[in-house]
Amino acid sequence: MQWTDRIRQVKIFLVVAAILIAVGSLLVSHFLTRDLKEQEHRKMEVWAEAMRTLNQADENTDLNLVLKVLNDNNYIPVIVLDKEGKVSDFRNLSLDAKTYRDSIKEATLLGKKWLAQNQNIRIGLDEKGKEYIDVCYSESLMLQRLSIYPFVQLGIVLIFVVVAIFALLTSKRAEQNKVWVGLSKETAHQLGTPISSLMAWVEILKESYPDDALIPEMNKDVKRLQLIADRFSKVGSVPEPVPTNLNEVLDHVIDYMDRRTSKKVKMLKEMPEHDIIVNLNASLFEWVIENLSKNAVDAMGGEAGTISLRVVDSPTKVYVYVSDTGKGIRKKDLGNVFRPGFTTKKRGWGLGLSLARRIVEEYHKGKIYVKSSEVGRGTTFGIELPK
Repeated sequence: MQWTDRIRQVKIFLVVAAILIAVGSLLVSHFLTRDLKEQEHRKMEVWAEAMRTLNQADENTDLNLVLKVLNDNNYIPVIVLDKEGKVSDFRNLSLDAKTYRDSIKEATLLGKKWLAQNQNIRIGLDEKGKEYIDVCYSESLMLQRLSIYPFVQLGIVLIFVVVAIFALLTSKRAEQNKVWVGLSKETAHQLGTPISSLMAWVEILKESYPDDALIPEMNKDVKRLQLIADRFSKVGSVPEPVPTNLNEVLDHVIDYMDRRTSKKVKMLKEMPEHDIIVNLNASLFEWVIENLSKNAVDAMGGEAGTISLRVVDSPTKVYVYVSDTGKGIRKKDLGNVFRPGFTTKKRGWGLGLSLARRIVEEYHKGKIYVKSSEVGRGTTFGIELPK
């Protein structure tokens, strides 16, 4: 609980920090952009006045200062249009044209676009205002980059937050895995002593009551306990799969489930007649099929129904389908069925399907999924195994 609270607090802190950084960055960038826009506008007013002076120059005009002002603009894009909309001058443009005529044509279109957007300063060349030029301009490349910068920074901050949260969740998951592995191995260790004692007692009973029909059944149950302990001991380790006859593994599961399930539930199988050899850890894979079958029994809620095991053999893969006629899975729950802790039962820890996926995907390099499910009709789980 403390770990969960800590994770929640760190998440809140990271999100708040990201919001504050993003808001601060956007505000600072906004003020800088606004000030730079005003500065560029004032500079264009001075540049336009210099252009007016150049057009009205006489022998007493100091052209050195005028030309200096005009030539100092080496970063703000500007196009000068006459009253007829023809280009008389342009600077700092990035044009794709290959010839001077194409450049003039492209600059004319761009200048008219800026003029329509009111990005211009009109300069009168006579007292009546009949003669004039329009100094059309756009934002400099530096200003355009500054406008985009806060969004880039915001994206970097969001990526940082996502990576940080992912690292926290991974750390939490790793710690949980260590706990479950330790608990599983300790459980297997604790079961070992009483199981050994039970096996010894069964042997004594066999000698004392050789004709008792119940003793072989007791022996089967003790061996079953030994198998369960063996499975628990393998959790966390990487068992080595060996070539195994899949038909025999499924027959074992069907035999076990059929004898321990209500007669209302029928176990059906549909498998090829030939042996299917797959690399398996038999005890762990049997547990996967048993878990799916037990879930199917629970889904029927004590009512009559059918559990079907179907095997499809292909050149590269083997498909195992476990179907039931139970209550089905709601669509909103389909994405959570393999999540640790998720369960729709009143009792249970919600670890069965999570462990089943780990056994299939990590230990057997296969895939397990919900092939289909319909509320009130049943569910089909699919398992793919490489050959």
